[in-house]
Amino acid sequence: MSTRPSDRRFRIAVAGFKLESVTFLPKLTSLTDFQGAQSFGTAIIETQRGANTPIGGFISVCEPADVELLPVVYAEVGAAGPASEEAFEHYLSIIVSGLAGQALDGVLLDLHGAMTTPHRRDADADILAAVRQAVGPEVKVMVALDYHANLDAAGIAHADAVFGYHYSPHIDQAETGARAANCLLRTLRGEIEPVWALAKPGLMVPSIFSATDLEPLAGVVRESIEVAKHSSSYLDVSVFAGFSYADVPNCGFSVVVVADRNQALAERIAKEFAQTIRKSRRAFSHAEMLHGIDDGLKRAIDMAAHSDRPVVLLEHADRMGDSTYLLRAALRQRMGRTAVPYLWDPAAAAQAVAAGVGAWVRLDVGGHSSGRAGGPVLIEGRVLFAGPKSYRVTGPYYTGRLANLGAVAVVDTGDLVISITSRQFVAVDEDCFTQFGLRATDFDFIILRSKTHFWAAYRDLAAEVIMIDTPDWGPADLKTLDYRHIDRANTYPFCDDTA
Repeated sequence: MSTRPSDRRFRIAVAGFKLESVTFLPKLTSLTDFQGAQSFGTAIIETQRGANTPIGGFISVCEPADVELLPVVYAEVGAAGPASEEAFEHYLSIIVSGLAGQALDGVLLDLHGAMTTPHRRDADADILAAVRQAVGPEVKVMVALDYHANLDAAGIAHADAVFGYHYSPHIDQAETGARAANCLLRTLRGEIEPVWALAKPGLMVPSIFSATDLEPLAGVVRESIEVAKHSSSYLDVSVFAGFSYADVPNCGFSVVVVADRNQALAERIAKEFAQTIRKSRRAFSHAEMLHGIDDGLKRAIDMAAHSDRPVVLLEHADRMGDSTYLLRAALRQRMGRTAVPYLWDPAAAAQAVAAGVGAWVRLDVGGHSSGRAGGPVLIEGRVLFAGPKSYRVTGPYYTGRLANLGAVAVVDTGDLVISITSRQFVAVDEDCFTQFGLRATDFDFIILRSKTHFWAAYRDLAAEVIMIDTPDWGPADLKTLDYRHIDRANTYPFCDDTA
């Protein structure tokens, strides 16, 4: 532990660099992509104070404790292709240069845990190694990670402690940051000496089945929280579902346990939770929840005929916000008033914005991110909104976060209302309607491209959620993907053991 004069406040650096890499996507995530959601220095504190983000949680603990925060950089892209080497090296250099030579007591990092580059299968591990080299062995480094992080012990070896979101939807991001910050402060005060252990149960699941209200996963998560809460000494348990659309050796579930001084306790609890998950592995899949396009549309139409709430059609396999299978089917079916929020297509958005509000436009939209995204769909309609759009999120998933959609066009085809964005942002709450003077209840059907995060807002809003299986890069059947690097011999559903 670093020493400090008694009259000096703790000095803690804060940094974040996040990407959930879909390694199967052909397009890299560029430096320009990250720069659309980056901030530096005090702007990080100003934009994330009070937000449901890990850094928001860091701030909520450190500011009342009169900690001197040294914010370095924050940059994020959601789920996209691997980071380019240029982008990775750019932000890593900023982080390292911002830490090196500083008189620090600790570092709080907000990372995802599933970032890759063309030459790095665990880019987050490289960030941690570089941070440790920059600050030295005595400075405490603690990390908040996404619930969908892919982990192994070697990858987090340079962290003093690691904390993951408990829930998906990620309604507890700020709480996770607070857990990390509280552990760091207690460590610096000499109250605890954290040790950690990691165990892997050998299980991969598609993202839609990583929702933490699905059993048996829900029970595992509840128990992990209860064990920590009722421990007689400091204890923290994180269950990570992993990110199955990253073809990396450490892909899949993991359990990380942080304990005070007691390495044997941490190892025992991590192993016990991993064994519980392994034994229940077949029950983590819920194929009964899935529908094909035609069957799903028929069910949606039947349901809407007897409901005063919208029916959600979930295109869960979409990975980049531009999948068009359900858009094409809805246009063909002419099934009623349908919303298609936040379709990502910078070129189409620019074309419609140039035409202006009230103009009649003819656009090829969506399906451009890869050959599996469904291809562009021709739409014709009147422009209802055209221009830049940014706002503070009001929904439960990213409450308080600044959403920057870039240039946006909302087009009404008569049957469909489609909001086309130039920057990716997932529609998981009612902001995608209210920001444009609309309401979710204006529509009979809503086509969403999400995995789990929409549940926090739409569980009560929707008459029913119908999950549609489409051929994009996030399929429910993981065996349809050409994995080259996962541990097939020890990972269900690829291994056929019956133990």
